[in-house]
Amino acid sequence: MGHHTTVKEDLGVAVKGFIILLIVTFIEVGIALVGNGHIIEGFKLPKIILMTPIMIVFSLYKAYYIVSIFMHLGHETKGMAASVVLPMLIFIWAITAFLWEGKSWNNNQNYVNDKNKESQIVPKDKKTSLIQPKEYISTEINFL
Repeated sequence: MGHHTTVKEDLGVAVKGFIILLIVTFIEVGIALVGNGHIIEGFKLPKIILMTPIMIVFSLYKAYYIVSIFMHLGHETKGMAASVVLPMLIFIWAITAFLWEGKSWNNNQNYVNDKNKESQIVPKDKKTSLIQPKEYISTEINFL
C-alpha cells in the first residue's frame, strides 16, 4: 500500500531535495574549478588520484538520492529496487564495454593506417613526376 502525504509534506521533501542536490552540485563544480587551477592560479589537484574519485562519489550520491527520494525507490521492497538497479548496472557495463572496444578498434585502425602510409613511401631514386620511364611503371594496382 502506498503511503499518503499532504501537499505541504511533498513540497518540503522537494525543497529539501533541491537544496541537497544544489549543495552537492556546487561542491562538484568547486572541486572542478579549484582542481583545474581556475580559482587559485597554478594550484592543480591530481585528476586520477583525487579529483576523479571524489567526483564519482558525489555523482553516485546524487544518483542514489534522486532514485531514492524522487523516484520513490527508497520506500520500495528490496526486490523491486533490485529490479530497477540491476538492469542499470548491466547498461553501465555495456557502455563501458562498447567504449573499451571502440578504443581498441581505433588503435588497430591507426596501426593499419600507419602501415599503409609506410608502404606508400616513394624511394628517392624514383622520379615523382606523372610521366615516368617504363622501368618504373608498376603493373600492380594499389587501392588506398
